[in-house]
Amino acid sequence: MTGITRGRLLLQLIGRPGIILKTNRQRIAITESLTHRVAVAPMMDWTDRHCRYLLRLLSQHTRLYTEMVTTGAILHGDRDRHLAYDAGEHPLALQLGGSVPAELAESARIGADYGYDEINLNVGCPSDRVQSGRFGACLMAEPRLVSDCVAAMQQAVSIPVTVKTRIGIDDMDSYAGLCRFVGTVSQGGCRVFVIHARKAYLQGLSPKENRTVPPLKYDYVWQLKLDFPALEIIVNGGIASLDEVAGQLQHVDGVMLGRAVYHDPLLLAGVDGRFFADHHAVPTRRELVMQMLPYIERELNGGTQLKHITRHMLGLFQGVPGARRWRRHISEHAHRPGAGSRVLLDALEMVETHGKLTETGYCSEHG
Repeated sequence: MTGITRGRLLLQLIGRPGIILKTNRQRIAITESLTHRVAVAPMMDWTDRHCRYLLRLLSQHTRLYTEMVTTGAILHGDRDRHLAYDAGEHPLALQLGGSVPAELAESARIGADYGYDEINLNVGCPSDRVQSGRFGACLMAEPRLVSDCVAAMQQAVSIPVTVKTRIGIDDMDSYAGLCRFVGTVSQGGCRVFVIHARKAYLQGLSPKENRTVPPLKYDYVWQLKLDFPALEIIVNGGIASLDEVAGQLQHVDGVMLGRAVYHDPLLLAGVDGRFFADHHAVPTRRELVMQMLPYIERELNGGTQLKHITRHMLGLFQGVPGARRWRRHISEHAHRPGAGSRVLLDALEMVETHGKLTETGYCSEHG
């Protein structure tokens, strides 16, 4: 556990501000300190409420984020469609996209009224569509405006207002420039910065390429924590294992995981025990499927189509014999009219049958 024993960690936690020790199962509930020790990134088209419900079954402490929601969608659109969530998703942050302080303040207030635990401002997305709205990564060129946005939101809500950003944009990618940005924005009241350790190219690269082509510079983020010790610094980008999380926590306050978790949700299964000293039982893959069924039935009764839920479950059997059958059956059947829980149960049976055949040597197919 990153160089210290679990026993020593418990001793360090007792008596610290914001740490509440519960008697049932001696669970540690972390309300202020370590709130971002492990988080799952906001990912467009991926981290919707169905995805978050699934992830919460695997980790009770990992902080989850919504997809980015624009101020226009909240102020003029269907609020429940964009902001509704299951009460079990906490701790949960709402990520906003916008650049007009008054609009962000009102959107933050609405988000707080919905019960979100944090408001996060997107200053990292490089897509053309986001840039045309003057928000996302292009705001790194306007630190004073970002500071004003944070200040306006912080005045409107009592929950934390945080910022997710990059280490730079285009040719504005020096460490000194990053320090100026963080220093200016912190003056607006931001105390938590999630830093994607790549710069963003606003022209010439697609959003997908911007997640892989610019080199990772973790040293920038590590040095930022040294230079701004009073701030909570969370690193994001290219981290794909819990061992890597442990290594990063030697340098920063928290780690934000991304696509690695989406493609293999079971990655979260070891988070609570390893990083939060909460050794509760972790559901097996079969148990996860069974725990999802009541939620699915409730959503189906409310008009949700099965495919919108099951698309987030395709990676549940990643690396397990029969995984291909699981994905194929769900992909071929979940979109059909009237599709229900039976689709998942049939897919589960296929995986389990395949596993038994593989163990007895009667099946040589992988997947």
